[in-house]
Amino acid sequence: MKLLKAVLSEIFGLFVDDDRLALGVLAMVASLALALKTGLVPALAGPFLLIGCALLLIENVWRSVSAAQAQKAKGKRS
Repeated sequence: MKLLKAVLSEIFGLFVDDDRLALGVLAMVASLALALKTGLVPALAGPFLLIGCALLLIENVWRSVSAAQAQKAKGKRS
């Protein structure tokens, strides 16, 4: 049972490693689905999704680099 729990936890971790990124993508998909229901031209959904996911990824990498640099600078001061 412990092995199954560990395996499922690792699989879940593959998809949701960064909560902020995962929630951002889910929010984007949900908002695009709502926009499509209310009249957004379907041909625009793909480009919006692509650009939105790219922006989320850039923000996520930027945040990770900033945190790593801050931690590195903190380590140098000690």
